[in-house]
Amino acid sequence: MNARVNGVTIATQDETLLPEELRQRACTELLRQAAQQEGLLAASDVCDAGGVLSAAAASAIDALLERRLSVPEPSDEACRRHYSAHESRYRSGERVQVRHILFAVTPGVDVVALRQRAEAALLDVRCHDGQAGGQFANAARTLSNCPSGADGGDLGWLSAADCAPEFAREVFGHAEVGVLPRLVHSRFGLHVVEVLARQTGTAQGFESVRGAVAMSLRQQAYVTALRQVLRLLAGQAALEGVELDRADTPLVQ
Repeated sequence: MNARVNGVTIATQDETLLPEELRQRACTELLRQAAQQEGLLAASDVCDAGGVLSAAAASAIDALLERRLSVPEPSDEACRRHYSAHESRYRSGERVQVRHILFAVTPGVDVVALRQRAEAALLDVRCHDGQAGGQFANAARTLSNCPSGADGGDLGWLSAADCAPEFAREVFGHAEVGVLPRLVHSRFGLHVVEVLARQTGTAQGFESVRGAVAMSLRQQAYVTALRQVLRLLAGQAALEGVELDRADTPLVQ
């Protein structure tokens, strides 16, 4: 079935979208319609069939969020607590040696079947994690849609700058080594990832990274506030073919 937000189609049954992509389209459409309701966007603006916003809609959503979101400046105490709890994130020169199996999302692919294959591969290589026999490399050669599959999925040593941000968030700033216990989602598809080794980099003092810490806390506060707005909008909307978190009142925790 088609997916709709308040009667507006955001995806047709012929499209192949990851659940995260469908939810993103729905959230964007909720914000676009809210901007129209507040007079920030002309009623004649329409939802693009591919989920692409018009320039006017993008600008109106920015104005809407600036009006609705209140993001406080983090205190020095909050910054220090965050730094102490996440000191590994602020090391310079962190590198990881990684290999992966990519299940690429391409036009026409059955996303549900793709996820099932990816999860089956993850379970299989995790069952053999740490054992001899090259199970991961064999699976990469057989299953991976990345050219690295020919080399057993080996990506070599990477820094965070070498990766897509969503991939880097899952791989860097952690201590775990081995096959990650979860699929990693990126703009390219679904990844089964094994961290072979880590170089933790050099610790940086709080004062040298305070700006980055404050930016991280502001971003967290922004995301929390945005989620509250979206949950309230979803609670007031008629949704078809897509599921979103909902709230019936503005008092969202």
